[in-house]
Amino acid sequence: MYSIIIPTLNEERLLPDILKQLTDSSLRKKYKYEIIVSDGGSKDKTIDIASAYADKVCLNKQGAQQNIAIGRNIGAKAASGNIFIFLNGDVLIKDTERFFSFIENSFSSGEYLAMTCPVRIPPAEEITVDKLYHGFYNSYFNFLNVIGMGMGRGECQVIRREIFEKLGGNNEILAAGEDFDLFRKIRRHGKILFAKDLLVYESPRRYRKLGYFNVTFSWLKNSFSVVVKNRSISTEWEQIR
Repeated sequence: MYSIIIPTLNEERLLPDILKQLTDSSLRKKYKYEIIVSDGGSKDKTIDIASAYADKVCLNKQGAQQNIAIGRNIGAKAASGNIFIFLNGDVLIKDTERFFSFIENSFSSGEYLAMTCPVRIPPAEEITVDKLYHGFYNSYFNFLNVIGMGMGRGECQVIRREIFEKLGGNNEILAAGEDFDLFRKIRRHGKILFAKDLLVYESPRRYRKLGYFNVTFSWLKNSFSVVVKNRSISTEWEQIR
């Protein structure tokens, strides 16, 4: 069984899109999975939307600020599956049938401990700079896995429960770079599959508001700090809604 875990915070606008994809009845019948939404304290209609589609909704009962690493870990604790599929609330899967078929046939029974795939901007919103930027970074992230460093963006991470729990899940002190940190640790224990034939789309909202330079600089400085100091420079990953 698979457990799809989606951390959320004020995602009422985009969350319905991915949930509608995942609640397709024929898809759920063929591939046994549960849908878990782990909410960090939304003030909009996110929880109502999640409750209408998801099998389980984990709420932030503490009231304290909750980063995405904590959200993913809480969702994992509520999960029943042996394979965790982490998706962000602002993504779409290009071909859901192909996505689950690939996991079933090329990952589930294989030697890989984790899997990820390319991420791009939806075709309807994609402009030239999006194509160039994501084309480069998808190739770069694949290269990091090939050379043994390990990399998997939080937009889509598929992880075996056993290795996730062995490593203690995501590092909850990291406000940013938690996805890179976890895959870096997983790579020390075994192989990571970069599924080049799959594709997940992410919202361009962060790039449109902050610009590619600022987003990339933030990624790089946080990744460097995670490797060197085991902490992120950012104390909060800014909401872009």
